[in-house]
Amino acid sequence: MVSVREADYWQQRYCEGTDRWDIGQAAPPFAKLLNSSPAPKPGRTAVLGCGRGYDALLFAAHGFEVMGFDFAPTAIAAATVLAQTSQNPAQFLQRNIFDLAAEFPGSFDYVIEHTCFCAIAPEQRADYVQLVHTLLKPQGQLLALFFTHNRPGGPPFGIAPVQIQQYFQPSFQILELAPVANSIPERQGEEHLGRFQRQD
Repeated sequence: MVSVREADYWQQRYCEGTDRWDIGQAAPPFAKLLNSSPAPKPGRTAVLGCGRGYDALLFAAHGFEVMGFDFAPTAIAAATVLAQTSQNPAQFLQRNIFDLAAEFPGSFDYVIEHTCFCAIAPEQRADYVQLVHTLLKPQGQLLALFFTHNRPGGPPFGIAPVQIQQYFQPSFQILELAPVANSIPERQGEEHLGRFQRQD
């Protein structure tokens, strides 16, 4: 059986059409955040596990300099086409996100998280936290929409908000971690929006 740690697993899901995490649009909580008064100021941004690029394209359309990364070649190809056809400046690279620390240390003002943390093997979560810390510039922020369901199995692997806090402290100052009201219907009551600032 192919593991979630391997690109072939995710490529197969896209090819089979079993990519139910793909909602066909940017996450509504991100759209609301970017149109709010406390919206983050544009900066250099990495989108981890970007899929077909909807969130990356949204942030780029708001003036962010965006690079999206995904394991699956099919996802990166689709995201690149979407960017080109919409004349959006977001860029996309096929990568194992855990290889990015060596390639982009201290390179980003923001890291965007949406359905990546819940997709990696749970034993990789501490490595994910370290990866995000490494990618961010000092005082950089993780803007995250966490899938906080409690169903068994996975992916997506569930997690409770208190566990998220335990993973990210003390490497990050938790500025916000709150449930959102405008999730897509299938995820109502199962998402938390977080803004975490890198601690040094």
